[in-house]
Amino acid sequence: MTKYKLKNKIYKLLNLELGIYSKIFDYTILLLIFLNCLSIIFESVKAYSIKYGVIFDFIEGVSVWIFSIELLLRIWTITENSKYQKPISGRLLYIFSFETIIDILAITPFYLSFLSIDLRFIRIFRLLRIIRLFKVARYIKALDIISDVFKKRKEHLFITILLLLFMLVLSSTLMYYIENNAQPDKFSSIPETMWWGVATLTTIGYGDMYPITIIGKILGSIISIIGIGLFALPTGILASGFSEELANREKKASLICPHCNKTII
Repeated sequence: MTKYKLKNKIYKLLNLELGIYSKIFDYTILLLIFLNCLSIIFESVKAYSIKYGVIFDFIEGVSVWIFSIELLLRIWTITENSKYQKPISGRLLYIFSFETIIDILAITPFYLSFLSIDLRFIRIFRLLRIIRLFKVARYIKALDIISDVFKKRKEHLFITILLLLFMLVLSSTLMYYIENNAQPDKFSSIPETMWWGVATLTTIGYGDMYPITIIGKILGSIISIIGIGLFALPTGILASGFSEELANREKKASLICPHCNKTII
């Protein structure tokens, strides 16, 4: 097998275009990602960290080497993609793409741990290992639906977010002027009152800040009721978007011949 054929085969393997072999690779990487996430979670429990620390380190080491080899192979074979076909500029463009940056951040903490730098910095940077969870998006193609829905409904979501921000500023400003004299330590400024606004609009209500005046209580009740309706808006937009996108994909799938994979006119 020539170098170019090998590169093309590896490219297809990495991009799920090589049938059963791509599926095996796909599931292997997914398993490693989930093992890593479980390892990070249980490693935070002191008893487990002491007892199973060697196992956690082994999972970390093996995973990082596999992720590193995968990343290098992706950079090498990416010129098979017409978008990145130029050997140098194409690879640089790919390296600075969102997916590749996620891959780089996912393995960087492991290699940084070998450097003689402040251990506190390493401990903070190791939190970036959880970024490996984002690698899942590359291997589960169904997650494309989420991306498509957000792209198609971005105008509606943007308007809803603007409305929420408007309500947050308005309610926090009103509550500040109503409650500031009664509770100057809690409602000390509009930015401080915005914490109450967020908790109230989202109907969480932590209870650390709440109005004690009659007018403040009435305003707080109104804002809580409005918050329920406002936060239902993006939910409805996304729900209808998912329904529409799934219907469109099912319609497209029904127009493809199962034998020749050609579109039926």
